[in-house]
Amino acid sequence: MADFAPRNPEWDRQIREVFASNAMMRHLEITLDEMAPGTVSVRAPISANVTQHHGYAHAGLAFAMGDNAQGMAAYSLIEPGQGIVTIEMKINLLAPAVGESLVARGFVERAGRRVIVTRGEVAALSGGREKVVALMLGSMAVV
Repeated sequence: MADFAPRNPEWDRQIREVFASNAMMRHLEITLDEMAPGTVSVRAPISANVTQHHGYAHAGLAFAMGDNAQGMAAYSLIEPGQGIVTIEMKINLLAPAVGESLVARGFVERAGRRVIVTRGEVAALSGGREKVVALMLGSMAVV
C-alpha cells in the first residue's frame, strides 16, 4: 500500500462526522474501527437482522460495509470542503459470511484529483479467526 499524505489536517474528524451522519450505517450497526490516511476499517455484528435464507450474513451487508470503508478511505485524502460519492463498485464473493461479526477494510490505490481508485476486503470473524469472504474494487468521485 502506498503512503498517502492527507490534504485536510482534520481528515480524521471529517471521517467521524461523515460516518456519524450516515443513517444506514447506524441501521446496520456498522461502526468505525481503525483509520489512517488512505485506509479505513469498519465492523458490524452478524445478527438475525442481517442474515439471508441460509443463515449467512447477507451479501448486501458485506457490500455496504466494503463500499463505506473504501469511501471513508477516500475521504481521508480529499481537501476541506470536498466530498466523495461512489461511481463504480465491484464485489467478488469468495465464501459464505459466517461468524460473530464482519470487518471491512478499505484502501486507496490511487488518489487522483477527480477520481480515487479503491480496493477493499470483507472478512468474517468467528472464534477469534478471520476469513476473507469478499474482495472489492471501486472508483470514488471527488465532489
